[in-house]
Amino acid sequence: MARPKHATFDKQKVVAENRKARFNYSIEDTFEAGIALQGTEVKALRAGEGSIAESYAEVKDGQVWLVNANIPEFSHGNRHNHEPKRPRKLLLHEREINRLFGAVERKGMTLVPLSVYFNGRGRAKVELALAKGKQAHDKRATIKDRDWQRDKARLMREKG
Repeated sequence: MARPKHATFDKQKVVAENRKARFNYSIEDTFEAGIALQGTEVKALRAGEGSIAESYAEVKDGQVWLVNANIPEFSHGNRHNHEPKRPRKLLLHEREINRLFGAVERKGMTLVPLSVYFNGRGRAKVELALAKGKQAHDKRATIKDRDWQRDKARLMREKG
């Protein structure tokens, strides 16, 4: 059975969001992946801490890893606290991993995490995007469109 698209992901509590990803990359496809966490990492995420701003994912040895994601140490943790920037394994089906690996190898695409959240069952999930980097002129066009939409909405409010 196919996984649902990002519009239907059951996001109950969003912990971290990569807001610059949609500006820096053109998103081709999104996937929902589980994330293998240690106990204190889950507690830190439930407390609302964590950042995926500079993180990315890579396919290595048939597994997908989330690299450079920062989940700070849990404040009430003891000597068994976790390492904040360790690579974390993402849980996907094998056919999804093969599809991601093919896209990254052949098409030169990038795996970018868009958000980390807890679903309705309380499981930590990562919204992973298969993306292609934007050029500078594409970013300028995005800014121009966003400004025009804002001006158009302001004009409609004033006239209507």
